[in-house]
Amino acid sequence: MSVYLDYAAATPLDTDILAVMQPYFTDVFYNPSSPYAPAIQVRREYEAAKAKLAQVIGAQGGEITMTAGATESINLAFGAGRGHVVTTIIEHQSVLAAAKLHEYTLVGVDKYGRVNPDDIKKSVRDDTWLVSVGLANNEIGTVQPLSKIAEVLKQIRSERVAVGNKTPIYLHTDASQGAGQLDLHTTRFGVDMMTLNAAKAYGPKQVGLLYASRAVKLTPQIVGGGQEAGLRSGTENVAGVMGMSAAFVKADGKRHGEVKRLGKLRDDLQKRLSDEFPQAVFSGHPKYRLSGHLHVSFPGVDAERLVFGLEARGVYVATGSACAANKGTRSHVLTAIGLDDKTADGSLRLSLGRGTDEQAIDQAFEAIKLEVHREIDRVAKR
Repeated sequence: MSVYLDYAAATPLDTDILAVMQPYFTDVFYNPSSPYAPAIQVRREYEAAKAKLAQVIGAQGGEITMTAGATESINLAFGAGRGHVVTTIIEHQSVLAAAKLHEYTLVGVDKYGRVNPDDIKKSVRDDTWLVSVGLANNEIGTVQPLSKIAEVLKQIRSERVAVGNKTPIYLHTDASQGAGQLDLHTTRFGVDMMTLNAAKAYGPKQVGLLYASRAVKLTPQIVGGGQEAGLRSGTENVAGVMGMSAAFVKADGKRHGEVKRLGKLRDDLQKRLSDEFPQAVFSGHPKYRLSGHLHVSFPGVDAERLVFGLEARGVYVATGSACAANKGTRSHVLTAIGLDDKTADGSLRLSLGRGTDEQAIDQAFEAIKLEVHREIDRVAKR
């Protein structure tokens, strides 16, 4: 039996979600912009699906723009203004790349990967219009203090009003990794914009959304037929949006139980690895961390060799972000939290999900134990 521990990179499409989507590929294929009755019904169903998505995150249907995934949503958010932006040094590459299209400041984090809201405040300038901080890091799972950052920005807004500075300042978060593990209600965080991705919630790939409060004036990045209230042109991906809506409703309903279940499995695996390898380094905040994330480093061991060895034993894990791993680069996140090269190069990201059970954890532990010991012995003989 194979064991998949890379849910942070991709989740399988839930069979219930596939069943929801299936009719829109075949029988109910109509373009929702067409004027006849079947197409009008598809439009109603499409808007109802968006309304359900909005309900999950505490928004209104008109505050959601559907996109082709998180990267597009992030670009749409960063395209809402001009001037100075602030983000953190550990953001996903899609956020960092979008920030570089503006004048930007990168804020550091502590050894757990958590940003200090005071450091955000110190980085804000008079012309700063956007602060973007990911809800949870995709590599080490650390959850950020978004509500406290929102309080900082609220204070800055008041100060700007007092001195006549009319530059708006918005808080954006890429919350893609939080699906099914964190409460995504926008009022809980106080964010102005939020990015979500169906592919991280057992929904279809290439479907995402951007929540933007009515205070934010978005600028379309894709122009054409004027779909999504003119903010994202192109014929609507009806099947994809139906799937994303159903996936988020289901994930939110299962959230409390899954958080407890995954946290227990994660902690068990961490303890066993810690007992077997006292030199192992675990990254991520001990308290404010996604329940399904376990990041472990074995100093002096080649993580890429570990990944290949584990694959041969039927255990699929990652060395870090799938985007960074594909480029063969060292993780900027691990550098930011202070790991030396020797430790960072021996890192594995183990991310658990719905298919993870005790048997999977047992199999994964035994495989990791064998492969790490084998690599330690190989290095010692050189």
